[in-house]
Amino acid sequence: MKTLVCRQYQSPKELSVIDTAEPVIADGQILVQVRAVGLNYVDGLLVQGRYQMKVPTPFTPGGEISGEVVSIGKGVTEFKIGDPVLANVGIGGLAEYVSVYAKQALIIPKGLNFPVAATLSQSYATALFSLRERGRLTAGEKLLVLGAGGGVGLAACDVGHALGAEVIAAASSEAKLQAARLAGADMLVNYSDSDLKTSVRQLTAGGVDLVFDPVGGDYTEPALRTLKYNGRLLVIGFASGSIASIPVNQVLLRNRQVVGVDWGAWSMAHLDDNRLLMQEILNWIAEGKLHPPHPNQCTLADAGQNMQALLDRQVVGKTAVVF
Repeated sequence: MKTLVCRQYQSPKELSVIDTAEPVIADGQILVQVRAVGLNYVDGLLVQGRYQMKVPTPFTPGGEISGEVVSIGKGVTEFKIGDPVLANVGIGGLAEYVSVYAKQALIIPKGLNFPVAATLSQSYATALFSLRERGRLTAGEKLLVLGAGGGVGLAACDVGHALGAEVIAAASSEAKLQAARLAGADMLVNYSDSDLKTSVRQLTAGGVDLVFDPVGGDYTEPALRTLKYNGRLLVIGFASGSIASIPVNQVLLRNRQVVGVDWGAWSMAHLDDNRLLMQEILNWIAEGKLHPPHPNQCTLADAGQNMQALLDRQVVGKTAVVF
């Protein structure tokens, strides 16, 4: 089978496709013929050895997969041959076949195609976990989403809208902002040509209740300053490439809060709870409450180049490798 391999920590563009043996499934596992794999910012960090958790080389990147069940291990009763499934496997996804523990997989609802299914788990689980569980977002509150044109940003706009918030999308280009509007944003701020704090305060007549920040860097402090009384800043990640240092007096003022969000660690420590979270997301999609966008698509051979584009923040939305 064709597999993308990281032989040593390297630029994503240097990754190579090789032939490897199909995996042998263990008890409690299913074998999935992969139809699509979601690419994520974290994949680009992992292959360069820049992520906080280093994966020993050689390894195959790719955490989000979708495909069809082609073999079932002993003890698995919830799936049958031919079932369409999605799973978050952490690493190893960029291959034609992947072995998956049954508890990691979920049935794809009717009407959801493989590329969309492969690109929603990390972004939508992060968004729902962040906004509802960590941010305590309630209907009628004002939500500011930074990096609103990226995969997790678009998911935050969609989930925020579904939770009844008034969504202000902030991004660096008009193309990204228009994608955010389609995802449910009510107001738009282009922070490449305007002051973020001033623009948001003017649009919202005083500020926001919650900030969703996957960008970091120079945008975190002005976003913090947009918060109203009892406002909360969610620290999701650092797509800008740098970690912000903030003046803590701005946290003290107006009784603001800064809240860390690590959905990945939580999901690994709370497998059953995360499965319920993901099933809720799939139910909301089936009900028309959430609207995950169709991703950009590429081949396995072009996966590394597209990973680099994610790192360079050149991508609107998500990208799926399609087999």
